[in-house]
Amino acid sequence: MALHTDRILVLDYGSQYTQLIARRVREAGVYCELLPWDVAPTRISDFAPRGVILSGGPDSVTDTSSAPTIPDEVFALGVPVLGVCYGMQALAARFGGQVQTSAAREFGYATVQHDNSSALLRDLGEAFTRSLDVWMSHGDKVVAAPESWAVIARTDNAPIAAMSCEAQSLYAVQFHPEVTHTACGRALISRFVHDICGCGAQWTASNIIDDAVAQIR
Repeated sequence: MALHTDRILVLDYGSQYTQLIARRVREAGVYCELLPWDVAPTRISDFAPRGVILSGGPDSVTDTSSAPTIPDEVFALGVPVLGVCYGMQALAARFGGQVQTSAAREFGYATVQHDNSSALLRDLGEAFTRSLDVWMSHGDKVVAAPESWAVIARTDNAPIAAMSCEAQSLYAVQFHPEVTHTACGRALISRFVHDICGCGAQWTASNIIDDAVAQIR
């Protein structure tokens, strides 16, 4: 049984929620590993994931002298990428968008409105309002999306609460889908790993046991 064929890499930028991202991926039946963002580049290419998730973190991309960046190997893989919070801001900075420190920071519940245009958010939330109850935790925000990226969600305080470059399967959300406070969070992560990355759902307790027994035998 090829339990590890479909795999997701989570790059850790220091968020207190990073372990939860890995947990949600595994709960979706997909094997994943968590590595620090500055891991040796060969670790990323050798792992050969079907998709990459960039976690949140305490740093600011506006600090150009020390802000963590996204390894080139992530994009060399040619697989879908999902940036969460700091991960979204790092993607914006990488592709020429603008990130600023916000005067009105968001911590806690927020209501996100989306236009149902993206593969990541399509049909999530209430059918008519397309509103999502989410959990925010950020001081910086994206104020200009990179060229060729579409704004796919917004809040009153963050006009760019999610964005995507569908042609390259790159997605980013300012909120935290990994926490239980984000009502659609599990569905969003499942959408990313299954529908966008094409992973199956073989990483289950029963399959892990069966695989271990087969290897022992």
